Amino acid sequence: MGALGGWEILVIFLIVLLIFGPKKLPEMGSAIGKAIREFKNAGKEIQQDITQAVETVENTESETTTKTSS
Repeated sequence: MGALGGWEILVIFLIVLLIFGPKKLPEMGSAIGKAIREFKNAGKEIQQDITQAVETVENTESETTTKTSS
């Protein structure tokens, strides 16, 4: 299974056009765009949460090391 070529994408687009009709395509495109945006935002939030957790652990470790060496 390789990447889709130009003809494959054209055939898929024509099938979708026949199934849903030209009036529904803009609505579907908008919904897909919103879903992709929300997915990206969720990914960014997860990445920020992980970064904050790592920084918290690093700060805790450095404080513990500083207290034990004093």
